[in-house]
Amino acid sequence: MHSTMSQFMKNESIVCFAKDWSEDPTSNNHVMKLLARDTKVLWLNSIAMRRPTFTNGHDLRKIGRKVCSFFRGAEYTVPNLWVVTPIVLPFPHSKLAAAVNRLILAVTISYYRRKIGMRNCQFWTFLPNAVAYVGKLKESLVVYYCTDAWAHFSCLDGQKTSILEQELMHRADVCFVTSRSLLEEKKRHNPRTYLALHGVDREHFARALAPSTSVPADVARLAHPIIGFIGLIDERMDFELVARIARVHPDWTIVLIGKAIVDTQAIRQFPNIHLLGRRPYADLPRYCKAFDVGMIPYAVNELTRNINPIKLREYLSAGLPVVSTALPEVEFYKDSASIVQNHAEFLSALEEELRSDSPARRNERSDTMRSETWEVRVADIGSKVGEIATDRAARMALMQ
Repeated sequence: MHSTMSQFMKNESIVCFAKDWSEDPTSNNHVMKLLARDTKVLWLNSIAMRRPTFTNGHDLRKIGRKVCSFFRGAEYTVPNLWVVTPIVLPFPHSKLAAAVNRLILAVTISYYRRKIGMRNCQFWTFLPNAVAYVGKLKESLVVYYCTDAWAHFSCLDGQKTSILEQELMHRADVCFVTSRSLLEEKKRHNPRTYLALHGVDREHFARALAPSTSVPADVARLAHPIIGFIGLIDERMDFELVARIARVHPDWTIVLIGKAIVDTQAIRQFPNIHLLGRRPYADLPRYCKAFDVGMIPYAVNELTRNINPIKLREYLSAGLPVVSTALPEVEFYKDSASIVQNHAEFLSALEEELRSDSPARRNERSDTMRSETWEVRVADIGSKVGEIATDRAARMALMQ
């Protein structure tokens, strides 16, 4: 990591508001794990972006897990990083709940900062609703890391979420966004907004190319070709497209790996579609080895226009041919992946990738990801934070 970050972080620590650590790794996990090489990080599991549905089994189970996690206290997950699940009232747009949560979190964070030995701290957040806690930690710097167009998620109150996010951006010392379309939009609210493209754990996924890597038993028995997907199965997925692939090619096997948080009934009727659920991150290269093609079958709309799918880089690191719908960020990889405009083109591209793939091409694809690792990305982020912090400290000194 760049020395700018290492030197600046010697006397600093990070309090980070993010998703639940135990969920599938995203940029949240990768960025903080690497920053923890230079400083102590206190990671706060999700502080409720939406009001739960108390008749929904998924929501009730999640509340139960959070209560259990709270009583376990701070969990030391990787060197220099502690994960805490705060108990907060899950009503993100209630002024009363916000006031109570500020008190709860102030006590929780203060306790763990003393216990861990965190003095000066920076405030990092991947969640827009964390704006309610800005300024409460006597933080030296506020960093907002935006990974999605939050206001477009159907499960969130778009208007209220947008207001919170704009307030956060105005109060942040520096903001990072993960796609060029987000940069265009967010820079209007904070001129110190910078592009932070996703990285990849290239060495991890490149294990798919190793002869010694074995294919998991639950896919080893399936017929080839196998068209695979790894990731959260949610409203972004074009289920009509997945169903069409299964219908047109009953001789193909479609494997979807990941937690489903939407109704998947529309594709469960097909015998050649296998929803395997979530699988451990450590095993994903083994599943990639079983795939003949990796796909990104997302609908193209306002929500997906702003995303930058990490899975694209993971598939390529594993050497897989990739077929994706025409997401703006994916277009920058047209030399390494097939980018299509409609369902018919998606099917044709899958057929072509199956015909033209080879071991040599797999190695070439994996090699293109050597310069896009998380280490490279976080080094750039760290340098920028170091510059902003140094500039801010200089301005503060002049004012005294």
